Amino acid sequence: MKRVLVARLDSLGDVVLAGPAVRAVASSALPVLLTGPRGSAAAKLLPGVDRVVEWDCPWIANPAPPATPRHLRRLERLVVGLHVEEAVILTSFHQSPLPLALELRLCGVQRITGLSEDYPGSLLDVRVTSRDVPWSAHEVDRALAIAAAAGFTLPAHDAGLPALGQTQPSGLRPDGDYVVVHPGADAPSRAWPAGNAEQLVELLAARGLQPVVTGSPGERALTARVAGDHGIDLGGRTPLPALVDVLAGARAVVVGNTGPAHLAAAAGTPVVSLFSPVVPAGVWAPRGAPVVVLGDQDAPCAATRARTCPVEGHPCLARVGPAEALAAVEGLLAEHSGVAA
Repeated sequence: MKRVLVARLDSLGDVVLAGPAVRAVASSALPVLLTGPRGSAAAKLLPGVDRVVEWDCPWIANPAPPATPRHLRRLERLVVGLHVEEAVILTSFHQSPLPLALELRLCGVQRITGLSEDYPGSLLDVRVTSRDVPWSAHEVDRALAIAAAAGFTLPAHDAGLPALGQTQPSGLRPDGDYVVVHPGADAPSRAWPAGNAEQLVELLAARGLQPVVTGSPGERALTARVAGDHGIDLGGRTPLPALVDVLAGARAVVVGNTGPAHLAAAAGTPVVSLFSPVVPAGVWAPRGAPVVVLGDQDAPCAATRARTCPVEGHPCLARVGPAEALAAVEGLLAEHSGVAA
């Protein structure tokens, strides 16, 4: 089987949503997944990936590394060493595949597929545009359309949903039923207020559902506050495979529109998605499990892609009270009691 470079140079959630497209490539080739540093750990959990190669992309990463000749030569050495003749570049609606396509051409890649509204000249062999896949398409569908244009489609038995491979038990799952509350987010504009999350933890505990609070090492102060005296604080204690194991064992996960939301859904766990409309929910909502989206999707910040909330008081999420989130959790548990582990 030939090896095909599949590029998704964004963050954790972006890579998870690219999973079905990677499996489409894997149906007839060996996918080598090129990711950024924030997505490489998730890439290693995707079924069908033959190899993961990491490079920090100056035109996609935020914060972006300097686009120096030395940094670009590192990419060129990586690609030349892979000995691939074909590449599929997966991008979101606001990104261009052309800078990477130029680099791949310089490395001798002979066939390149990507989505570009801009005239690609000789940089793309297969060009996908918004006539082929609308801007409103979900990220999973966009990636699958790009892969299909390159000639890679999913087998008939594959439902085309994000999925993860098996991970080792983390030893961090509590006994009995538990609900994960993940209060942090990649951008402040996408985070539910900590006070709301703290009150939700108290309400969950009062209902007999053990709250487990997760977060990165840099969010330990936040997770300690939210867990309080009623939750189990796992802040900073869950490298990605352990986080996936904890999410997979939960009855439900309450989380903003950030990477762990996509991990939870891909693991099959119902998600209460506290979704800030700075990006559209129709494009970025979790897939793979039952999802309830909360938050004012018509708030003034809608579609701004702002990383810091541009509206005083963060009303799109601040107005989602703990009782509303609890009701969403209980609704998911009642409707999908057999879904999660």
